[in-house]
Amino acid sequence: MLYNRDMRKVICIFILAAIPMAANAATYNPMFGAGHENSITLYAGQGTGPGSLFKLINPFDWDIMPQTMAMIQYSQPMTLFRLPARQNFNIVQNAGYKSSRGLSFLGVGISWDVVPISWCGFYIGGGIGPYMRDSHDRYVASRLVFGEKFFIGKNISDRWRGEFFTLHFSNGDFTEINRGFNFTGLAVSYSF
Repeated sequence: MLYNRDMRKVICIFILAAIPMAANAATYNPMFGAGHENSITLYAGQGTGPGSLFKLINPFDWDIMPQTMAMIQYSQPMTLFRLPARQNFNIVQNAGYKSSRGLSFLGVGISWDVVPISWCGFYIGGGIGPYMRDSHDRYVASRLVFGEKFFIGKNISDRWRGEFFTLHFSNGDFTEINRGFNFTGLAVSYSF
């Protein structure tokens, strides 16, 4: 019970911190720059082991696993409750190696990212979305998974951005086997 109260406090502080930054969202989206309506982002990540969503935000729980992932994302700007956001189409390839039953999959999905905090060219955000993948394996027993992402970004120029991200894929426990996939890595984005 104590955990739930602490989590509620963190969420309330996160929302209150974002309110002063929401006023600028209508004119400027830090994930795109001024006047850009599209972006292409390339992600490269290393597997940090199976586990829950909470493993994303605690690097002390990360286990470097024999998995890598690459993802390409096409995005368009939007707002969510007056906060800068983006809607995305993603193609993701996970490559698992040193495994007897393979943990590789190719998936496509849609996702939405929102940035509640941006300051001096830096921004912090999170996203969520459903993905359909081409196989099931010993980590997740379904083809439908949900991706949750947290990221810290930096505007390099008006068109280029870099992001550090953590990403989790799982099916929300609607099958018995749901160990999940976790990744951390870097992304580069070009807006046009």
